[in-house]
Amino acid sequence: MTTSEQPTPTQAGPSADAHARLPLIGDRAPYFESESTHGPVRLTDYAGRWLVLFSHPADFTPVCTTEFIAFTDLADEFTARGVALLGNSVDSVHSHLAWTRSIEEKLGVRIPFPIIADLDTRVSRAYGMLHPNTSGTAAVRAVFVIDPEQTVRAVLYYPMNAGRMIPEILRLIDALQTSDRDGVACPANWHPGEDVVLSAPRTQAELDARLADDTVKLADWYLATKPGTTE
Repeated sequence: MTTSEQPTPTQAGPSADAHARLPLIGDRAPYFESESTHGPVRLTDYAGRWLVLFSHPADFTPVCTTEFIAFTDLADEFTARGVALLGNSVDSVHSHLAWTRSIEEKLGVRIPFPIIADLDTRVSRAYGMLHPNTSGTAAVRAVFVIDPEQTVRAVLYYPMNAGRMIPEILRLIDALQTSDRDGVACPANWHPGEDVVLSAPRTQAELDARLADDTVKLADWYLATKPGTTE
């Protein structure tokens, strides 16, 4: 790991209290309010729509820069799915603005979404983004997918020396939204429009209906698929 991606931990390190437990899938998303590059932001600002809250270790670092460009390249795809993007790190607003300005001037990419300035680490601690064995003060590469009811639906973590695959985050959101809409599950390597998985029938009537449905493919009682739908 290069020093440019690994901020130096403090010598003594923070206390155990500085590292809050990780919010779990199905938990209510921890409330936050903070300053950002777009002004004050609160979790409740995003009620009624999906939110991808993601952290990065530090401004002006190479892997983080490529990630922000990748998020920006697909920003319209997130918007089309009703998903807001919100970055977070323990850097200041001034640092964020200088960094995003540099990205725009040197690389021709304007970052369209806000970035939280979590100088007091409250957001990072609330979401379990500070991992003491990687850095005492910098957030790891975390992703929280939060639904319109402000429930945590997915949690992803990446180490500091490996950037995120942004299309996979989009695919995950597609799977969650498809499952919510159609009451199905999505199999490995699934993409929108491909076959989806049905849960096991719970009643004789459900079983009879499934056996009579020509669109359902039955491998065995525990594995049934049918063509997926797209909106």
